[in-house]
Amino acid sequence: MASSLDTLCGQAFGAKQYYLLGIYKQRAILVLTLVSAVVAVVWAYTGQILLLFGQDPEIAMGAGSYIRWMIPALFVYGPLQCHVRFLQTQNIVLPVMASSGVTALSHVLVCWLLVYKLGLGNKGAALANAISYLANVSILALHIRLSPSCKSTWTGVSREAFRGIVSFMKLAVPSALMVDLFHGPSSDLI
Repeated sequence: MASSLDTLCGQAFGAKQYYLLGIYKQRAILVLTLVSAVVAVVWAYTGQILLLFGQDPEIAMGAGSYIRWMIPALFVYGPLQCHVRFLQTQNIVLPVMASSGVTALSHVLVCWLLVYKLGLGNKGAALANAISYLANVSILALHIRLSPSCKSTWTGVSREAFRGIVSFMKLAVPSALMVDLFHGPSSDLI
């Protein structure tokens, strides 16, 4: 659904309506958080859902446990994608690349700590994703807040983000479906 920001932010940037980029980003984060709450409920019952479809009980419970531990990552992934698209539509790619690189390198250490050192196994691997996404989005949020390059596009939190949610959804839902149909099911729905 964040892919709708490619269109919205791109048009606003091209039209020199810079303040709209921040509004669109906030609106997308709000909508994606609400969608993530719905998806989290489904993920919480994945084990039981798999059992209903005849999956082996051990596999169903293992998958259900793993996906429940992935729920925190779900709530961070949406805002991360919004920040990335917000910056990319302004041709600000170096911070995105640097942040992703730092996060990828630290992810190895975080995984090792959670999976092996703390003995969390696959639960630790799931939590490591949330930690890495959180680190990445935090770096990008700091860049957006502090960088002069975003001064005209990020003017702070605005109530205007709560308006136009229906029109945002009219673009976001087909965008998500298009990505999902052409790339296969994944977290790209967010």
